[in-house]
Amino acid sequence: MASTTAGNGSGSILPTHTTAATAPPFRTHKDADLESTTRRRRRRCLCCCLLVTLLLLFVLAITLLVLFLTVLRVRDPTTHLVSTRLIGLSPRLSFPAMSIQLNVTLLITVAVHNPNPASFTYATGGHTDLTYRGAHVGDADIDPGRIPSRGDANVTMALTLQADRFAGDLTQLVSDVMGGSVAVEASTRIPGRVAILGVFKRHAVAYSDCHLVFGVAEMGVRSQQCSDRTKL
Repeated sequence: MASTTAGNGSGSILPTHTTAATAPPFRTHKDADLESTTRRRRRRCLCCCLLVTLLLLFVLAITLLVLFLTVLRVRDPTTHLVSTRLIGLSPRLSFPAMSIQLNVTLLITVAVHNPNPASFTYATGGHTDLTYRGAHVGDADIDPGRIPSRGDANVTMALTLQADRFAGDLTQLVSDVMGGSVAVEASTRIPGRVAILGVFKRHAVAYSDCHLVFGVAEMGVRSQQCSDRTKL
């Protein structure tokens, strides 16, 4: 009997308990409450972050709306004729028609007021077309320049009148000259860039349509009526 028990002592006896490494952890009510509190805090933080983000987006939208209605709103400039001066007469005889062509060059200075909080800078490309009763009779190129924000600047152009082109309606031209004044239409287009607050830059085009009355005796502009606008 003793030998039988000794032979089975190491191989047939099974353990009757589990070790500490394999035993499942024991959770108390305190641990469950702590985990529930942590989850609630995380949800609360997430909701707070979401609300703050929505509030910032709302404030940003309101700010952009205010800027669009005030600072970014484009107001039309105003122009005023300062001076007109005759600077050139260039007669030319053309062959074989043996006709005489006469070009008259006027130096015109126009004061421009910019009511916008954005400066307007224009390079080459500004141009003025002059028409008399629908016929193109002259043009002018505008030199580069800059008009400050909420400021004034002078725009100078050399306007060349091609007198022979007035002959298309010679009877009416003679009548106008005898009356002492000649009415023409001037259309101006100036492409450039506006700088808002010195940071934001956008392409813009300034337009001006004017009705001009040239006085024959004074060889200058007697009166003007202009419609000015700017398009972004």
